[in-house]
Amino acid sequence: MDRPPPPLNFIRSFECAARHLSFTKAAQELGYTQAAISMHVRALEKYIGRDLFTRNARSIELTEMGEAFLPTLRQGLTQIDNATGAIATTSRNRSVVISCPMSLAENWLPACIARFKTLHPDVEIVVHGTVWANPDDHIADIIISVNRSDEVPPDAQKLWNETLSLVCDAVLARQIRSKADIASIPKIIVAGRQEYWTTMANAMQITEMNYDNAIKTNASNVSLELASHGVGATIALTSLCGLYKQRGILVEPLDIRTESPWAYYIVNQRKARSLSTERLYEHIVAFGLLNH
Repeated sequence: MDRPPPPLNFIRSFECAARHLSFTKAAQELGYTQAAISMHVRALEKYIGRDLFTRNARSIELTEMGEAFLPTLRQGLTQIDNATGAIATTSRNRSVVISCPMSLAENWLPACIARFKTLHPDVEIVVHGTVWANPDDHIADIIISVNRSDEVPPDAQKLWNETLSLVCDAVLARQIRSKADIASIPKIIVAGRQEYWTTMANAMQITEMNYDNAIKTNASNVSLELASHGVGATIALTSLCGLYKQRGILVEPLDIRTESPWAYYIVNQRKARSLSTERLYEHIVAFGLLNH
């Protein structure tokens, strides 16, 4: 019965030591101690039954057997590395990471991804929900962000033209019969998006707006949830209100929408785009245009 082959780390230690003609440099490259490299090589020599190095006081040299053994060994290691790299690349090409604001990730994006998965069930998708935009996000292949029109990221494409909607639950909606009633109703304000209320007030030509005792939150979806429990009216991007309206949780008491200074943008930040990333990017863009 043939002997099992020597461990691969013995072979890598020999190849690295032969390349550097140094056990110390081989240890630094491979992350072993110098003693471990020496032990690996000794074990390989014992397996072969021949010396691979001549050991001098302060240096090593390849023996004739070592010189003869090295080219074939390197060819084998190259084939192993190439095969491993090909498998790893294939795996990475099937995996796509999306960085997306939590509001959209919990609201609009699931239907978009569900549609994509019916077309490409083999693609692995990771959704990284964010609360605040992170321009230094190196995790994602595709980045979706919500930005003001004067703060659009480089190379970003707008997903759709966005409007603002004023929404509340059905009980509060019955108290709103005209634009004038908006001034005094309980309000929910999203931190960093106070401009929503100002923009809507201008569209309704309301000069004085009462914000006393307003509830504040840092997330649009939280404001929508609060509104659905009857604590006040909120203003949000129309795209985020759609699901709540479809489920009958929120209503728009007045048929008034206004252009939003904020919108969603998408960036494919990988210079070398994988096929899966390219397909998902194009699908998100097309799905956005089709549903808005």
